[in-house]
Amino acid sequence: MSRFFTTGSDSESESSVSGDELATKPAGGNYSKPLLLSEDEEDTKRVVRSAKDKRFEELSNLIKTIRNAMKIRDVTKCLEEFELLGKAYAKAKSIVDKEGVPRFYVRILADLEDYLNELWEDKEGKKKMNKNNAKALSTLRQKIRKYNRDYESHIASYKQNPEQSDEDEEKKSRDSEGSSSSSSEEEEDEDGVSAAAFLKKKDAGEARARYLKKMEAEEEEESESDEEEDWGSSDSDTDSESDEDEGKYTSLASKFLKKYGAPHKDEDKKGGEKKREEKAKKKHDRKSRKYEEEEEDNEGGEWEKVKGGVPLVKEKPKMFAKGTEINHAVVVKKLNEILQARGKKGTDRAAQIELLQLLVGIANENNLGVALEVKIKFNIIASLYDYNPNLATYMKPEMWQKCLGCIEELLDVLFAHPEIFIGENIVEESENLANPEQPYRVRGCILTLVERMDEEFTKIMQNTDPHSQEYVDHLKDEGRVCGIIARLQRYLQEKGTTEELCRVYLRRVLHTYYKFDYRAHRRGAGDPQVGGGGEEEEEEEDSAVLMERLCKYIYAKDRTDRIRTCAILCHIYHHALHSRWYQARDLMLMSHLQDNIQHADPPVQILYNRTMVQLGICAFRAGLVKDAHNALLDIQSSGRAKELLGQGLLLRSLQERNAEQEKVEKRRQVPFHMHVNLELLECVYLVAAMLLEIPYMAAHEFDARRRMISKQFHHQLRVGERQPLLGPPESMREHVVAASKADRWGDWRSCHRFVVNEKMNGKVWDLFPEADKVRAMLVRKIQEESLRTYLFTYSSVYDSISMEILADMFELDLPTVHSIISKMIINEELMASLDQPTQTVMMHRTEPTAQQNLALQLAEKLGNLVENNERVFDHKQGSYGGYFRDQKDGYRKGDGGYLRRGGYRQQERGSNY
Repeated sequence: MSRFFTTGSDSESESSVSGDELATKPAGGNYSKPLLLSEDEEDTKRVVRSAKDKRFEELSNLIKTIRNAMKIRDVTKCLEEFELLGKAYAKAKSIVDKEGVPRFYVRILADLEDYLNELWEDKEGKKKMNKNNAKALSTLRQKIRKYNRDYESHIASYKQNPEQSDEDEEKKSRDSEGSSSSSSEEEEDEDGVSAAAFLKKKDAGEARARYLKKMEAEEEEESESDEEEDWGSSDSDTDSESDEDEGKYTSLASKFLKKYGAPHKDEDKKGGEKKREEKAKKKHDRKSRKYEEEEEDNEGGEWEKVKGGVPLVKEKPKMFAKGTEINHAVVVKKLNEILQARGKKGTDRAAQIELLQLLVGIANENNLGVALEVKIKFNIIASLYDYNPNLATYMKPEMWQKCLGCIEELLDVLFAHPEIFIGENIVEESENLANPEQPYRVRGCILTLVERMDEEFTKIMQNTDPHSQEYVDHLKDEGRVCGIIARLQRYLQEKGTTEELCRVYLRRVLHTYYKFDYRAHRRGAGDPQVGGGGEEEEEEEDSAVLMERLCKYIYAKDRTDRIRTCAILCHIYHHALHSRWYQARDLMLMSHLQDNIQHADPPVQILYNRTMVQLGICAFRAGLVKDAHNALLDIQSSGRAKELLGQGLLLRSLQERNAEQEKVEKRRQVPFHMHVNLELLECVYLVAAMLLEIPYMAAHEFDARRRMISKQFHHQLRVGERQPLLGPPESMREHVVAASKADRWGDWRSCHRFVVNEKMNGKVWDLFPEADKVRAMLVRKIQEESLRTYLFTYSSVYDSISMEILADMFELDLPTVHSIISKMIINEELMASLDQPTQTVMMHRTEPTAQQNLALQLAEKLGNLVENNERVFDHKQGSYGGYFRDQKDGYRKGDGGYLRRGGYRQQERGSNY
């Protein structure tokens, strides 16, 4: 039934009348026209909502739709809703700029990207998709990857500490309540929370932030509702009136018009202010009650002030219930309970490490023995390794330092208590942690932990920018790593097996083989300042002696080919690094590694390549140019020296590698401080090729069948010849090319200036340990090879030439010149004889002149042309003579009357030759 609101005169009192009474009123009465309102419009309350709530609710609804589509694998729906979500987020941009990117929005972006990646990698699922979903999957995957680039930092922080949804939190809280009522061990008291709850709880700072955000939202809603109430009623009289007359006919003027005899304006204001103060007081009381409830829920957690003004809840985890007797069985049970959460989804790994450290403290406080402490420390180190679930990622600096400290503490305990026996073959049932009368037995392998630590150190160095100060800081930790390995070596020498000793020896070798021992080098050179510094220096073992002792033990005792192979290669590398060429060469030849190294795994192949490179550089320093060239030929001719040495990946245009292969190859890379200088390597190879190739080119200038010794060197020569304008050399390659051209004509001084100068010294030669000796050797080799080149080039010009003149020209002593020329005559490279009394070289002039060489070449080419023409002619005629050409044996006679050629039987017609 509709209601009528009427307004009477000012003198009349306000009253409501029924419909019948209104009908009996005279028509001329002082009544206004009734206003008709529906019941729905009156009963509906007006709700005022902020723009933030509206926008965020719109985003939440779209996200909910996307998640439902994800559950039923409807990728097309996901694509449509994602586009709508982007538009809705663009509309809320002004609010987001003020409030920050909402957490639920970052969550859906991260979850959607992971969901699409899973679908993309699931090949079987992709085959079962319909055409629309498959197309939408490709489109949406590209869009989400492009869209998420703007939110990389937010997504990374979310993945590092993911926040659960509200439903999961409520469910988890219900589960925790149920479990806490049923379990006596997990009862909470004023001192802290249970261990299981501590493992699953979220960060206290985030909980506090969510609480403050919730309170702010409530304050906004309350303030808006207060404003609505103040707008709807101006004074207390109308408020009480509306309460009394609810559900009855009420005069509309009583709501908006001032009544007769109303209080004064100032009194109105005072009443309104008083009312607002009362409301504010009520709101404050309500907030304080909520805050107290939150504190009660936190079980006495202490508020701690942190930087930025946001307090964090610092809760102490409760390990044992009150009155529990702390003994070995209880602590082991609690340890197993903590370890059961290891690897499970939702487990807080940092909290797990904290609980284990707290358990160590409890065990020490109750004097439960060192065996239990060792067992818990093993699990702490394993938990530190498990902190990063992804094998490709490396440890954070704080976790790395904590790991090193834990391993050092564990070694201290093991050295202090030699009666403890540890081993990975010990079954947990046979462990002895409590009985001191029998030897303590603990399950665990300290060698495995140290090997994993060494691998983590390598990963840290691989993933750090080598040109930053951070890399230098991390490199300082290598001293601690080597110290831990040395201590473990001493421990295993007393208690370890032969296999464990070989493994720890190899770790020691891998940290020693690439380091140049300057102290031993200077001691060998007779430096008086070395060796008299004190007893410590005298007692310290030389690196060469250390490598010899460790490697020989591995050669004799190792049963696995891999450890022995790595030890041999490291030993050869160390010999070559310290210029012990003949020991390194003999060890390489005796090992026969070059025969079957292609069957080894890639890290061992990289080590082999590094060893061959170091061997070639050692031969070059020793002046053995040919051996140096042979050692470096395979690496440099491939054009992939950077990749073969494990010092970086090349961009392959033909062969594409997927993301997984690229990750695997990156894990094989050698840390930067172990790199071989690639420019030095290429320069050594090109200079060695120049010293071999230039005399050979001069000796076989007119030989049509001349072969190249080094293809890469000839490529550099061709590149230099193609340049239209030749200026002064700038790069290392240009210097070598310019030196080669000067050496070609016997100008050794120009060749020397191009190879040895300030620029080349800074780039290459000063990097050698004994740079002056290398430069002196290089000058001598250039002089000798220039002499040989000169004799090859100009021998046809001379009838005789004095060796004294040659010695003056090339600044060599007379015996050296005599030796070089004698060797050339013996090897039949130079057709001459030595006149000993006059010290003269007599030329025999048996070599053809340049004109004769050209004539011989022309004759040979004409003979080949005639032969080819006759073969083509015979093929066209369809017959073969009595003699036919065989590719291997030259000409031989036919076997009979018929010869089978190409499937035809042809009768022999006699000899055509």
